[in-house]
Amino acid sequence: MDLPKNRFKAALKEGRSQIGLWNTIGGNTVPELLGGAGFDWVLVDCEHSAIETIEVLTALQAIGQVPETSAIVRPATNDPTLFKRLLDMGAQTLLVPYVQSAAEAETAVRAMRYGPQGMRGMAGMTRATRYGQVRDYYNRAEEELCLIVQVETIAALEHLEAIATTDGVDGVFIGPADLSASMGLRGQVNHPDVVSVIEGAFDTLKRLNVPIGIMALNPEDAKRYIALGATMTAVGVDLVLLADSIAALRATF
Repeated sequence: MDLPKNRFKAALKEGRSQIGLWNTIGGNTVPELLGGAGFDWVLVDCEHSAIETIEVLTALQAIGQVPETSAIVRPATNDPTLFKRLLDMGAQTLLVPYVQSAAEAETAVRAMRYGPQGMRGMAGMTRATRYGQVRDYYNRAEEELCLIVQVETIAALEHLEAIATTDGVDGVFIGPADLSASMGLRGQVNHPDVVSVIEGAFDTLKRLNVPIGIMALNPEDAKRYIALGATMTAVGVDLVLLADSIAALRATF
């Protein structure tokens, strides 16, 4: 069996815009629904949700039923042990939260790679190797692994260029909410000062030719960031979509 292709990584390299959804509801039913909804990617969130690492396996299996939809996983933190488990489950793309420096980005890269370049532990009977069926997995795995780092504070943005150009980093995802908090403007993601900082980060990343990601739940904001160069844009969160739908239905009656 050949190494499974990472459509998400390929699209980033080609500069194609990819629209995605955030999965924060555990189990396999919601990931299955989201995976079949026609978006380019679905992110399984283990940072700001009750989804535990063990639940990621069934989510990956559910999303994987539709090959055109890529699964991304956000681990709870930048932890090599968590990475090891998620990669062995077959996750090919990780979105690492709260990366503050090039050194932290390098730690994430090392956790994605086998020795001697990295520190990912080796195991053969895993879903990633299709239970031993993928030919030459250990030497080729990195070809299809994708690492996106989240830059979410003013302090991190001071090191943006060093983080973004760290060997092994495939893209940078801007976190507007935490950025607003670090600026003393909690939750004001559309405050002119916050928007100005985000646009400055976009300019830097475009100059460096590094793929850019962002969450924008307002459709007009999302379209504007896509026009500015975002190539991985999160436009919906399952719980938010559910809450909004329920509120609209209640208001009808």
